[in-house]
Amino acid sequence: MIVGILKEIKTEENRVAMTPSGVEVMKMNQHTVLVEKGAGIGSGFEDEMYVNAGADIIDTPKEIYDRADMVMHVKEPMPQEYDMIRENQIVFTYLHLAAAEELTHALIKSNSVCIAYETIQKADGSLPLLTPMSEVAGRMAIQQGAKYLEMAQGGEGVLLGGVPGVDPGTVLVLGGGVVGTNAAKMACGLGAKVYLLDMNLERLRYLSDVMPSNCFLLMSSPATIRRLIMEADVVVGAVLIPGAKASRLVNRDMLKTMKKGAVLVDVAIDQGGCFETSEPTTHTDPIYTVEGVTHYCVANMPGALAKTSTLALTNATLSYAVSIANKGWQKACNESEEIRKGANVINGKVCYKGVADAFNLDYVPVEDLL
Repeated sequence: MIVGILKEIKTEENRVAMTPSGVEVMKMNQHTVLVEKGAGIGSGFEDEMYVNAGADIIDTPKEIYDRADMVMHVKEPMPQEYDMIRENQIVFTYLHLAAAEELTHALIKSNSVCIAYETIQKADGSLPLLTPMSEVAGRMAIQQGAKYLEMAQGGEGVLLGGVPGVDPGTVLVLGGGVVGTNAAKMACGLGAKVYLLDMNLERLRYLSDVMPSNCFLLMSSPATIRRLIMEADVVVGAVLIPGAKASRLVNRDMLKTMKKGAVLVDVAIDQGGCFETSEPTTHTDPIYTVEGVTHYCVANMPGALAKTSTLALTNATLSYAVSIANKGWQKACNESEEIRKGANVINGKVCYKGVADAFNLDYVPVEDLL
């Protein structure tokens, strides 16, 4: 199979879909790898490193789309790429379609085979290709929250860890999954008082055994959120419904009760966001203020830490990419329930229910298309 690695064109996105060592593994499996010129530079991988691993360097994305059987991105295709996607071409990347109606319709029109990193799912419910980026984003959320609490950044001037004789800051984390757990760990490590909310009692029991003593585990409810949000200096939105839009947990009325200069970090923004007042931002222009509360809603947070993120991502995606390339998408889906759950749009049919429900589209089970 011919596999194309595209350069990311989303604002301030420095990751790349495959490292040179990943290319070497693809070559060992007898596949041709095309890498767009300069694709890896933001992550510290020069073109020469890809050439030494056996890749062909290609000048334009159009040539990759024209030649490749499977194209790999990190983020979703941008509007200028929609018309380049070919019928039956495999598009393997993060898609987050339930929050992207225009992209969904473009992929339906393309008649391509779209497999989303974020909905590949193991039997235990874990999301192996979302996990590494969720780990990065969760930890980064606290770094950003701490930064924007500084008065020079428009914050209220609170040090999350406090100092002897002064109370630490309070962090409220909504969601006890991978993002939320990593955010809570970072906040606890800084010495903050941390409330971690989730609706899964078994998850809360597990977290109570592994989290430090300054992390308080509570069952999530609107009443609890309303109470704690008034105390919070930083709120991290970390809710996830795989493949579907995020639940809106914080409305504008709650926002009005918050401290002026507090910070909201919406890690769920690529799934529509979990705060009513959330709008996607970029690394170039990451924040805005509503009701005196700073909102950080960057949709590709790990892109700011590209080297760590690219290495972590390739560690997770490579085995799936090799399987799809070795077997073709149909056989790979037939033999792997995990990959089958990654199928979102195939040959013009929406085969992921969360996406179909988001836009009132017809849902066709992927099994009917194999």
